[in-house]
This record gives sequence, C-alpha cells and structure tokens, in this order.
Amino acid sequence: MVELETPQMDSVFHALGDATRRHMLRDLAGGERTVSQMAQPFAMSLAAASKHIKALENAGLIRREVRGRTHVCRLEPGPLASAHQWLGFYERFWTSRLDVLERLLREEDARKAQDDSKKSPNSKEGDDQ
Repeated sequence: MVELETPQMDSVFHALGDATRRHMLRDLAGGERTVSQMAQPFAMSLAAASKHIKALENAGLIRREVRGRTHVCRLEPGPLASAHQWLGFYERFWTSRLDVLERLLREEDARKAQDDSKKSPNSKEGDDQ
C-alpha cells in the first residue's frame, strides 16, 4: 500500500484539486509543451500559468526543462500512479459494499415475489384477516 501520510501525496492531491492543472496534465499526456503552449488554452498570463506549473512540479507530476530561453514541460506519471493506487483501495471498498447492497436488494425482491405468489388470486389487499 502506498504511504498515505507523505507530503508528496498531499501535494499531488492539491495539484489535482484544480481544474486548470488537471487540464494542463491532460494536455501533457499528448507530449511535451512549452509554458506558453500550456497557458494558451486559458485566459491567463504566463505568470499565472507559471504558478500552476510550479504546483504541478512541486507534486512531482511534471518536469520542466530549460532549453535556451524556452521552458519545456513533460508529464511525470509516477505520482499519478501512486494516487491511483491509493484511490484504488477505496474503489474496492465501495464496490464490495455496493455488491452487498445489491445482493440484499435482490434477496428482498425475491422474498416479495415469493410472498406475492403465495397469495390467492381472489384475495384483495387488506383481506389477510
């Protein structure tokens, strides 16, 4: 199991908590992007985009490389895999709980169907006396 109390995990979930940063990560899944390219889909300055990129860098989700005067970013998927593993525990937990609920509801439906089939065709609602 992934260590749950690490500062990096906190940084990953903080970074993923913002829609702009999630969009930037999705774009980086298609390949390297410059800071300008990452800022382009948003109505924001390069300084604002740089703050988002810094949050992604601090979480270890991207790596920025300086090539001359150009900053190029690329996705680092390792921390995403750790977050996915952590979330997977809860996915399995809730899936098993929902499976139990489904089983109980099916059993209840089967009991009701069985009770309904035991009633005589001529009996009316409330004639159980």
